[in-house]
Amino acid sequence: MNPSYSAAAAVPRAALYRRIWRWHFFSGLVCVPFIFSLAVTGAMYLFHRQIDDLVYARQILREPAGGADAMQPPSRLIAAALQSQPGRPKALTLPADDRHNAQVDVIRPDGATLQVFVDPATATVAGAIAEDRRIMTIVKHIHSLAIAGDGGKVVIEIVAGWIIVLMSTGAYLWWPRGRSAGVVSIRPGARGRTWWRDLHAVTGAFGGIVILFLALTGMPWSVFWGANVNAWLTAHDLGVPKGMWRGVPKSTPPAGALGELPWTQQQLAVPESDDPHAHHKATPHDASGAQVPDSHPGMAGPDAVAAQLASMGIDRGYRLALPRDARGVYSAIRSTGRTADQRVIHLDQYSGKVLMDIGPQRIGAIGRITEWGVSVHQGGEYGTPNLLLMLAGCLALIALCVSGIVIWWKRRPAGRLAAPERRDGDRLARGAVVIAAVLGCCFPLLGASMLAALLLDTLIAALRRRPRTNYQSQ
Repeated sequence: MNPSYSAAAAVPRAALYRRIWRWHFFSGLVCVPFIFSLAVTGAMYLFHRQIDDLVYARQILREPAGGADAMQPPSRLIAAALQSQPGRPKALTLPADDRHNAQVDVIRPDGATLQVFVDPATATVAGAIAEDRRIMTIVKHIHSLAIAGDGGKVVIEIVAGWIIVLMSTGAYLWWPRGRSAGVVSIRPGARGRTWWRDLHAVTGAFGGIVILFLALTGMPWSVFWGANVNAWLTAHDLGVPKGMWRGVPKSTPPAGALGELPWTQQQLAVPESDDPHAHHKATPHDASGAQVPDSHPGMAGPDAVAAQLASMGIDRGYRLALPRDARGVYSAIRSTGRTADQRVIHLDQYSGKVLMDIGPQRIGAIGRITEWGVSVHQGGEYGTPNLLLMLAGCLALIALCVSGIVIWWKRRPAGRLAAPERRDGDRLARGAVVIAAVLGCCFPLLGASMLAALLLDTLIAALRRRPRTNYQSQ
């Protein structure tokens, strides 16, 4: 091979390496705090059921019984909860096993939601937890930055996009190019920055696929991309088919107001109870001001609804959202984690008629794939192996954040940022530009932030060249 040709070919490769390293460095430096938070809170939320059972054992878990006890009627469980904590009942969650208590969500007069736990066999109240103070609720809000409102959700969507960029650029920087040391294992005898660099590279190599999967399957919850893709799927019958609404009146609030729902249904409207005299049948109140859902002879009532659901194959392990007003419906939501078991049924509160019954077989192909990704992301699709794999992805992210910061700290001169050098004439290869353009088009908020970063990097480079130009002109 011609030595001069090899040297000439190495120049653009070195320039490309420097530019990609620079983007990897800055995106990591800016996003590390958010990525670290996502990884830690995500790892915790994977085990939210186990953590809840441990922290709130007195309220959530039942006292061991000698045998299988018959469950009290739903109306009695709701009445017991209201007697303990007066307010308006919002939903009843019936446990999937004999270890857990039923949960009645009660809206207090001040508007706060209280989760009241009732023994399903004896209707004895075991305790209550404020929904917004429940540990896993707080962890979930931190994970999504919902505590910061829509602005926080925008940040999380951008960070999730940059995780994809970080893993892509990291794969390029890791590529062996004839090396064997520090590629798939930490070099024997490595110390200091070399050890941390090898840890960073090896962790990314083995955890990269899972991390990319977590980033991509986290996008459905995003405030811009997720909402628009959800709407597009619905409009093109790839989510919940539009034909299911034929002859069914729609309400104004989205289904997401009911609580946890399969992703494809979160932006749909909720059906309404269709009764010409509904305003005369508004749910009466007892002397304490609490609603009594089944006290009117013209209403189906939760007991009748529960019996009807049992005849349809759903006898426990579901959340029953109660009618919110005179036109509201009963909504049974079964979401065990596995997509095959998900089912949402809306029933008229007066006649008990099934207005809509949505299982996975009613969802379009792309919607089912997205639901599957969401389920695996949450560790619910394949049991313990699924949980452990997603936990490994979270731990790999944490290790990448820590090792990346340590590498930078050990190589930086005191008092300097020490970003990878950008030299005059460095240009990105066309392939890298195309990949960046495709990612930017697929994830618009990521694309906008990439353009902003490019403009900032160009401006910084121009400002650094300016004094030198002025000096030479004198």
